[in-house]
Amino acid sequence: CHGGRVLTSDPGFALLMPTEEAAKLAGLVFGRVAAEAARGRGQNQNQNQNDATGPDPTILAELSDACERLDLALNKWETRALLGGRYDAMSALVNVYAGAGGTDAQDWAEMLERMYRGWCDARGFTLKTVERSEGEEAGLKSVTFEVGGRFAYGYLRSERGTHRLVRQSPFKKDATRQTSFAAVEVTPVLDDGAVEEVSLRDSDLEISTMRSGGAGGQNVNKVETAVRIKHVPTGIVVRCEEERSQAANKAKGLARLKAKLAAVAEEQRAADVAAIRGDAVKAEWGQQIRNYVFHPYKMVKDVRTGKETSDVDGVMSGNLDEFMDEFLRWKRKTEADEAADEAAGNT
Repeated sequence: CHGGRVLTSDPGFALLMPTEEAAKLAGLVFGRVAAEAARGRGQNQNQNQNDATGPDPTILAELSDACERLDLALNKWETRALLGGRYDAMSALVNVYAGAGGTDAQDWAEMLERMYRGWCDARGFTLKTVERSEGEEAGLKSVTFEVGGRFAYGYLRSERGTHRLVRQSPFKKDATRQTSFAAVEVTPVLDDGAVEEVSLRDSDLEISTMRSGGAGGQNVNKVETAVRIKHVPTGIVVRCEEERSQAANKAKGLARLKAKLAAVAEEQRAADVAAIRGDAVKAEWGQQIRNYVFHPYKMVKDVRTGKETSDVDGVMSGNLDEFMDEFLRWKRKTEADEAADEAAGNT
């Protein structure tokens, strides 16, 4: 079959398949192979080997199709097996911020929002906008949205980091080449039980209030209902303004801060929140995890895994699965290598 996998002729192999779909496909492949082998033996008994007809093209085509589908099923299972993190099965809160690049960067932030919306639509995930700050001329200064669906965080954590765009600027008269940056932060949406497990000291928090900037209730832009909370030891900041009262925004902001700290602690394999390092995403040169080149050639390349494609339009439409899958494999290998190095250092 495809993908370099070796399939045994043992009929019991199908019972070891990780999914029902894969088991059915494996049974089909082995059944057809056995039938073709029996057909070949019958032909050899009745005529010389040189005169034997070749394999049935119909069966070969069916086998090829079954192998391709089996390979896809195995890849799907392999990816799901990599989603074993504590928070991977949860929904995700995604923040996209325009970085260096002016109006082009704000336009880039909106393009990324559309890209993730396309990915969510293709997967059947829900996307709910929490906060959206428009740019002065075009695009977005920032946007926050919640993605609902099983393993949403597990997949989307691959997107955390700085995304770099290179293209001819549509906002400049001479359409000169422009490099723009946007930062993407991804946090799991924790349930109440998980939130309570994270303990924060009041002395580590800086809490400030401000007027909300969005449209809505009568309190907007009249009283300071928006809340900004900074975790001083790490510099991690959250802002919450969608609720109508300051108390509600503070409670939701603290829950988001705890979720962000818990996710970073898991990422850094820290024992608890007190042990984590500052981990803010900076939308600037030298910090990118992925490059998107629209001009002078077309390419999207992940700096971490080396995965690349020339299908820029497909990626911007939300075809991110190959990048996410490759990240999960890379992450697992990186963690295994780090664990091995740590074990070697302790011996």
